[in-house]
Amino acid sequence: MKRMTDLPGTIPIFPLPGALLLPRARLPLHIFEPRYLAMLDDCMKTDTRLIGMVQPVSVPGRSDKGLQRIGCAGRLTQFSETEDGRYMITLSGMSRFRVLNEIDGFTPYRRCAVAWDGFERDLDPAEHDRSFDREWFLRRLDRYFTSRDLSADWDTLRDADDELLINSLSMLLDFSPEDKQALLEAPSLSTRRETLVTLMEYAMRGGEEDRMQ
Repeated sequence: MKRMTDLPGTIPIFPLPGALLLPRARLPLHIFEPRYLAMLDDCMKTDTRLIGMVQPVSVPGRSDKGLQRIGCAGRLTQFSETEDGRYMITLSGMSRFRVLNEIDGFTPYRRCAVAWDGFERDLDPAEHDRSFDREWFLRRLDRYFTSRDLSADWDTLRDADDELLINSLSMLLDFSPEDKQALLEAPSLSTRRETLVTLMEYAMRGGEEDRMQ
């Protein structure tokens, strides 16, 4: 799938709070709910094997969750089944999309009509951040990890490609669903890196205030 015209107009939706998938990144998932087991069974019967990851949102007056307007679709690229019938899968990020509307139907999982226009660059090769000061960024990251009592393989972080480093941290670090959505919607890699730094610095300031109270 190298063109937007190859992408379907309707895809199954997996609304998982805090789970972020980005183009050209990989997201491992553990699937056990019956409705999502059914979604995977149906997904594997399609040519594209796409699943849309979307952040759910609360809607006043509704018992069910609404959906953010922008998500990211991943292609099912790894799959294994456990002895008790659960699935371990990996989604490889393909492209972001806009939710047009939710489709009523007989499937136990949710499906949406989606639009891919505006995200053509998501299907391009890896993006580079030309203004990326890696040493400055890693010093900030070290401070953040120290404030959270986290460890890291610094040799791997220094050697990783710009996009792999920034997107992996965006997906893995423990930010709120709203913050994850801001990282998803960043229009470029440099904007995502700037957003990531802002979120880390905000979290560190909050931690310092908590210790002072």
